[in-house]
Formats: sequence, C-alpha cells, structure tokens
Amino acid sequence: MKILLVFAHPEPRSLNGALRDVAIEELKAQGHEVRISDLYADGWKSEVDRADFPSLAPDGRFIPVAASKKAFDTNTLTDDVKAEIEKLLWADTLILQFPLWWFAMPAILKGWVDRVFAYGFAYGVGEHSDQRWGDRYGEGTLAGKRAMLVVTAGGWEEHYAPRGINGPIDDLLFPINHGILYYPGYDVLPPFVAYRVDRFDEAGFESVAESLRERMRTLATTPTIPYRQQNGGDYLVPSMNLRPDLGDPDANGFALHLNGPGGEG
Repeated sequence: MKILLVFAHPEPRSLNGALRDVAIEELKAQGHEVRISDLYADGWKSEVDRADFPSLAPDGRFIPVAASKKAFDTNTLTDDVKAEIEKLLWADTLILQFPLWWFAMPAILKGWVDRVFAYGFAYGVGEHSDQRWGDRYGEGTLAGKRAMLVVTAGGWEEHYAPRGINGPIDDLLFPINHGILYYPGYDVLPPFVAYRVDRFDEAGFESVAESLRERMRTLATTPTIPYRQQNGGDYLVPSMNLRPDLGDPDANGFALHLNGPGGEG
C-alpha cells in the first residue's frame, strides 16, 4: 500500500514526533511505501494569497475560489501545491498527524488543506443540478482511498468523553473527518488519539506506541466511519437535508450523518 503521512508539529523531538517515527517504522515493516510531508520542516506556506496564482492579472480582483479553479484547470498552480496533489493521487491512504491545539488542527495544516484541496480537484467536482449536488461526501476525486487522523492531546480522555467538558472527541474531529476527508471521497477510519501526552513516562509511551503500531498494521481492514453518502438517497436534493423519515425528527447534530447508532438507519 502507498501511504502519505502529513505531519504538522514544529518539534521533531516531541512526543508527536516520536509517534510519527513509530508509525513510519511499522508501516515500512509491513512492506508499505511511505511518503512524508513534514510541513514545519518544509517551511510550508499556509496562507492563501495572490502569490498562489501566478497567472492572475496584477490588476485583477482576487477571488480565491475562481482563481483556484482557473489555476487547476490551466495547470498553473504553484509547484509546491502540485507536488502535494501528486502525492495525494499517488497514495492509497492519507494520514494527517497533528497536536490538538485549541480544539482544532494547527494553522499550518489547515493552510495545507486550503491550498492543496483546489477547486476542481477536491471540490467543485461533478454535476450540480436539482438531481445531484456534485461528487462529494463519499464520492469525488479521492474516492476509493482511505484516510485517518493521528492526534495528540494534552487533556484527559475523560474530558473528551460524550459528557466531558471539552466535548466528545468525535464531534471535535467531525469537521476534519467529515468536512475535509470524507467530502472529497475518502473512506475515513476512526481517529487514533493519544491523551495526556504531557505526562507520559516511558511505560505510558510504549503502551500508546504499541496501540499505534496495531492501527498501522490494520489500516486496510479497520472498518471505516459509516458516514451517509450524499448521493446515496438519504438526503433531499438540492436542500441537502436528511430525509425526514431518517433519524429522530427532533434530533440534530453530527450523529445524524452516520448510518447506524445515533443516525438510526
């Protein structure tokens, strides 16, 4: 299997960095091909601006969506973005690894998504009509590939439990899993999350490292999160609301977009 690991931590000697090394070592031991995008080490440019679109007229109004579409269509995206798109097309599986900062991914990783997930590549794909609202949420350019998150958090696991003060971890990661990965077609695996990482001793690290090794061994067989496909019949087009006969009509929230417990069919 071909695997791209996108790593977003500024310190390679961090616990996050140590877990990255564990994952890469295990993946290679299993015979997988691995490529790495180390965003901090590479000096990745995170902001989207006019410099991303060299073909844009100097006096032209900068509309990022339109500029992204034109640049993708005319193959004039910048070389760093083209290189990352090539890696995504090459890889069977994408792993995004990062520390949870302020309940989200670090800005440099969000900037990687903003720039690399170009219009015509990751979004704006397929027919948009009253019968079909594009190829997304289970379909799209990256359909048939797998993706997962490897996340480190300083807080306790209990704080991210269903009744925890920080909110359920699955809800916090839903915008990434569903909105960034599932949107362009990835089959999304449950995330691997390590908690209380600032307090690890050697025994604690080895326990988490072994759990991560097991996840790397089972990348191809782990059941994916059962998100509903947009064009699978569960949503009304073009409103994109879940059909009223599915789920509790008074319920709302992320769980409605799952097939199974919480989403109720």
